[in-house]
Amino acid sequence: MNGNGRGGNGLSERQRHADHRITQGMDDRKQVEATADRIRDELLLTLEELERRRGRMMDVRYQVQQHSGALLAAGAVAMVLVGAGVGFAVYRSRHRAEVMRRKRRKALQRAWEHPDRLASKAEQRPVGVELGRKLILIFATTLATAVAKNSVQTLVPPRGTPSAALSGE
Repeated sequence: MNGNGRGGNGLSERQRHADHRITQGMDDRKQVEATADRIRDELLLTLEELERRRGRMMDVRYQVQQHSGALLAAGAVAMVLVGAGVGFAVYRSRHRAEVMRRKRRKALQRAWEHPDRLASKAEQRPVGVELGRKLILIFATTLATAVAKNSVQTLVPPRGTPSAALSGE
């Protein structure tokens, strides 16, 4: 061994580094130090670039400048939606009397045609809608039960094994 962990093959350090322009004329220690300095400089440059990008990400003014078109489009869509909501509310308030008259007329017609169902609490839904609602409720209840069962099994240890707190560990 020649002190650098390699077996001596008879070549001097200058001959080993003859093909490397940067490290030519350096011994192994100087070469490692030069490589470490170069890697350290590259790392510092990378960290500076990451810091610059982080700063840009957190800079609200820069983000507004970069995405002004998207922000204007989102603002326009929001304004249209708010305007449509206000317009619909105004329309409903102005036509409320007409809607009430129509509902009263239908109620009188139902009362005339079916006096035995006069005090029904809600409108009768079609069979398909009612069936779909009940199936969804059944599915949701089954899912909630399964999740609760799994949670309890995870949180509560089985009865056969003693608890670590009871065994004094």
